[in-house]
Amino acid sequence: MSLFAQAHLNPGVRKREVFGWAMYDFANSGYTTVVLTAVFAAYFVGGVAGNAEWSTFAWTLALSVSSLIVMLTVPVIGTWADQHASKKPVLLLTTVGCVLATAALAWVGPGDVALALVLVVLSNTCFAWGESIIAAFLPELAKADSMGKVSGWGWSFGYLGGMLSLGLCLAYVLKAQANDVPAAEFVPVTMLITAAVFALAAGVTFALLREHAKPSLRQDARKTGLRASFAQLLETFRRARSYPDFMWLLACTVAYQGGVAVTIALAAIYAEQVIGFEKLETMVLIFVLNIAAALGAFAFGYWQDRIGHKLALGSTLVGWVATCIIAALTTTKGGFWWAAAIAGVCMGASQSSGRAMAGMFAPPKQLAEFYGLWTFAVRLASIIGPLSYGLITWATGGNHRIAIASTAVLFAAGLLILLPVQMERGRARALASDPLQL
Repeated sequence: MSLFAQAHLNPGVRKREVFGWAMYDFANSGYTTVVLTAVFAAYFVGGVAGNAEWSTFAWTLALSVSSLIVMLTVPVIGTWADQHASKKPVLLLTTVGCVLATAALAWVGPGDVALALVLVVLSNTCFAWGESIIAAFLPELAKADSMGKVSGWGWSFGYLGGMLSLGLCLAYVLKAQANDVPAAEFVPVTMLITAAVFALAAGVTFALLREHAKPSLRQDARKTGLRASFAQLLETFRRARSYPDFMWLLACTVAYQGGVAVTIALAAIYAEQVIGFEKLETMVLIFVLNIAAALGAFAFGYWQDRIGHKLALGSTLVGWVATCIIAALTTTKGGFWWAAAIAGVCMGASQSSGRAMAGMFAPPKQLAEFYGLWTFAVRLASIIGPLSYGLITWATGGNHRIAIASTAVLFAAGLLILLPVQMERGRARALASDPLQL
């Protein structure tokens, strides 16, 4: 059987649809790679905020605010998309929002702290909404025993998109630095490059991806607003409590994704502020990290279907603990390269595994709703991880080593919480809610 065999897909699903679905991972990865990790994060701390003691905390606070917004809104968005079979229109709106806000970051210069924070909150909120909706397509496309493979296709292809965006930015930065152009002038251009790649690549998704779900309106379908969002969140959580393995996965996700969020949001800051990387060196580091992440996501996608999602995810969490310890202890660029390489492999693999496990445990008729709850857990983790890191650095007078060492605790906690999860029980419970799937 070929690596991309039709047998991995649900009846009626064509390979071109899966390619279109994976292209969204390709499209939006440039945002996380360039804006949140490699370029704008470090530029905000050093260039926009002028290396103020509160700058790292302010960056993590902006990410936390966006995560809080997503936490409060994504359950009702997911439910509405399920009820109306309208995941694709919602995805279009979130994509346009993220692309425009990313492009607007080009107008941020030294001292424009408020503008930078508002645009980061807006762009990251739209990114997270889109991430939840695109994930909800996965169980519609892939068979249950191939969900890990197909998820791995998307994550690995996504890192290639991140490398394309970062590679184009890297080429521009090399040219700019050769002409002695300062960061305040070349960073804005990288934001425009990232937004353009996102928009063009996402166009393929909207051209090829189909909506397979059918509308299933309930009486509360028209309820909107913050109160309805809270009510929907509680209702979704109440229903999810009947799925114990899904609930254990959510708790595990909150723990380990908190650590992943630290890596995404603060890797460049740590490399430059602690290890002494120059901005160009940081971009090369993140580029190589994306290569490792792509290989990890693709390989683990097949491995997890063979050995089991739980064991595959647990293995990556052990790797993450090692990453944090190495990063906290190393004093050389070479040592940090080792930590980055391990992190790259574990990042793609752990995120692919988590998304596939959520698809295994979600009831077939409530995919977007349950993926909304999964996104709620991811966003909660995105508050706990980076914000705790920022608070620790602020409280310790900028000691990033203590902060990164504390991040290992999140991954260790995730590993412990993963132990009670039973894959067969969780999948059987999800299918039991829909007799046609048995």
